[in-house]
Amino acid sequence: MSKYILMHKDNPVAALEIDEASGVISAIGEVYAEEHIPLGITVKRGRIERSELNDWWKGRAIPASRSGIKTVLEDLQIATTQRLLEKCLGLSLSDQYWICPQSRNLKWSEINFFENNFSDDMGNILFGKVSSGEMILNDEISLMSPDNTSDGWLKKKWKIINGKRCLIKGGSGAIQQEPYNEVIASKIMERLDIPHVKYSLIMEEEYPYSICEDFITPQTELISAWYVMQTEKKPNHISVYQHYVNCCEKLGIPKIKESLDQMMVVDYLIANEDRHQNNFGVIRDVKKLNFIGSAPLFDSGTSLWFDKPTPMIGRTAKLQCKPFKNTHEEQIKLVSSFEWLDISKLNGIEEEFRELVRASIFIDNIRCDAICKAMKERVNSLKKVIDNSGNKEYYSVADVKGDVKKDISYSGK
Repeated sequence: MSKYILMHKDNPVAALEIDEASGVISAIGEVYAEEHIPLGITVKRGRIERSELNDWWKGRAIPASRSGIKTVLEDLQIATTQRLLEKCLGLSLSDQYWICPQSRNLKWSEINFFENNFSDDMGNILFGKVSSGEMILNDEISLMSPDNTSDGWLKKKWKIINGKRCLIKGGSGAIQQEPYNEVIASKIMERLDIPHVKYSLIMEEEYPYSICEDFITPQTELISAWYVMQTEKKPNHISVYQHYVNCCEKLGIPKIKESLDQMMVVDYLIANEDRHQNNFGVIRDVKKLNFIGSAPLFDSGTSLWFDKPTPMIGRTAKLQCKPFKNTHEEQIKLVSSFEWLDISKLNGIEEEFRELVRASIFIDNIRCDAICKAMKERVNSLKKVIDNSGNKEYYSVADVKGDVKKDISYSGK
């Protein structure tokens, strides 16, 4: 067993023991600062619920579904991605939690990835630029990297560019559409004045990647909607949507309904299929432990029929919808107000997509035309929704129906 102190920046939180083979937290000792325990983790009589903390810890690791990770683990002779967390002390670019070996006197300022350099080795290995086996043989590999705490199944890596921490993320399958979707989604949100993470497109060896700057700072942290919702027990008669709103309001998070309205409108427009409870959330001040507000919208790549054959683009019958309803047609009814929305700002948005993919070797003209047509149809469909929003009968469907249960799959930030 390896002994650590769970830290929140420079605040000791609790003593931990981690199994050296599996990377699982095997024991939790003294709790030093209950107020700094990760939000949503149950504490009873001063003791942390170990299974919940293990779920939280596992959620920091690269998911087993990540492309190529199995080979990397075999080369590194590491059993699980949780063991990789120890190699970087659990440090992330999404929050300020980490583990300090009890035998060492480390300071957050000396090791955090926001203010200190980190290794590119893991990112390059995950992108297939170098062989992990070859680096191990040459004793050249360093695993001190935020890539060990990056979520999602798509290929991605963190890189310091001109002093800024940037996330580079790839696409999937034969179409590689996700990076283009990230960019057009951010353009839609820019037009509608919705707080969002700005994505740009880069090409590496003819493959498209999206790139964005980290929106978390050394003074803030991202807390997912899932953990916000664990702060209170959900009554059976309350919908997931209302439960999230209630939890946020009790925590003092401002303008939560307004931010959810914006998120659901964007997801309707782009037919987003994977807005699960771990890729939206809130921002907290690390020092004061108060909430600043909702996080800017990010991670919108699994949209615009990204994995559907071209003839299916535009069809909505089999589209998935998350996080509050099973269909976008039902979820859009949860929007409390459209008064903020000037939909005329989206005129011609489909032509921005056309220009974006003009040089793509993955998205041909037929697919491009189909997506552009579908985007225009989504805008027109939303106009009809807005026109009908004053019709009480249109909004008569009870909010408590059609809840979507927890989905812990990760698409990544």
